[in-house]
Amino acid sequence: MSHSKELPNYVFLPPDIARRHAEHTVNGLYDLLPSEISWRNRYVFLQKRGYSLRKRYHPEWKPSWIGTNVAPDFCEDSIDVSRPHVIDAERTSDGLRVAIKSVSNEGDELKLSQFISSIGGAENHCAEALEVIRDPLNSNRSFLVMPYLRPYNDPELQTIGDVIMFVSQMLKGLAFLHHNRIAHRDIAPPNIMMDARPLYPSGHHPVRMHCAPDAIHDAIPLSRADHPVQYYYVDFGLSKRFPPGAPSLVLGRVGRDMEIPELSNTVPYDAYKADIYALGNLFDKEFSQRFSNIEFLRPLVDCMKQRRPDLRPPADELVKMFQQVRALVPDNDVRWRLVQRSEQPYEKFLNDTVAVAREGISNLKRMVG
Repeated sequence: MSHSKELPNYVFLPPDIARRHAEHTVNGLYDLLPSEISWRNRYVFLQKRGYSLRKRYHPEWKPSWIGTNVAPDFCEDSIDVSRPHVIDAERTSDGLRVAIKSVSNEGDELKLSQFISSIGGAENHCAEALEVIRDPLNSNRSFLVMPYLRPYNDPELQTIGDVIMFVSQMLKGLAFLHHNRIAHRDIAPPNIMMDARPLYPSGHHPVRMHCAPDAIHDAIPLSRADHPVQYYYVDFGLSKRFPPGAPSLVLGRVGRDMEIPELSNTVPYDAYKADIYALGNLFDKEFSQRFSNIEFLRPLVDCMKQRRPDLRPPADELVKMFQQVRALVPDNDVRWRLVQRSEQPYEKFLNDTVAVAREGISNLKRMVG
């Protein structure tokens, strides 16, 4: 490893432990996983197509900690992929961080992703398909290239305004999908992500997301209140696009949310109404049930989670309903912290004090530019 003198002391190992890690390395502890070997085999191809994988996947990769006393965990090239079929990369033309997903050519995910991306507009809150590339080593699969996104709740939403922004964008995004005759069919926390670049202007590691790109130092996020982010629906593997004039009926107990009442393998149900329940359920579990100071959300959630699908308003009406609800929230409340229902009085006092101090610092920064 080069520039080791610039590294913090805590990355260095005592000689005996360094020798032990060297033995582990020789014995294969840090070798590529089977799924990683697949990406290594496509490194050169993707490089020629304009996408550079991390150096761990270079065909001639050698662990950077060999011959040093640096702990492997603090070496970027020791970090493997978090999902076998998705890998991060850098677009060589402009340095944009992207995610490359291996997708089956069967099914509608590729076609739907490209169709959705072809429709412009601020209401389109779906992950963009930048490019589709045929897999040179597997004729049954292709690579779907998208902007790199981070889980929407990492870091956690902190203020009432954060929740308002999230709910607004997700409702508008769902109305956009349904307007274009597409049902997502798998709305759940793992399938909503965000472009977190405003929160991490210096970047973060794409896998070890709490770390800076070097995988050594901490990546400290800025606040959403001062640096708003955009949220996106991802994963259209179960999604369905309906022909013009066709009913939006489907079959199947599919998706992550098994609490949707009408899911059935035998009785057709309205996919749009199921989407609405799933999103309402997400709002309920992620926010209404957790925080005591967002009661304004309760009527919307109850409306979306009615057991009878025909009583759930369509997504475009929910957008209007929430705009009316939002207008009733005082501006002074928007920047106030979310209060956990489980907070004890002493915790609330302490957290409120910290929140007031943090808001004062934020106001001062805005005043001085």
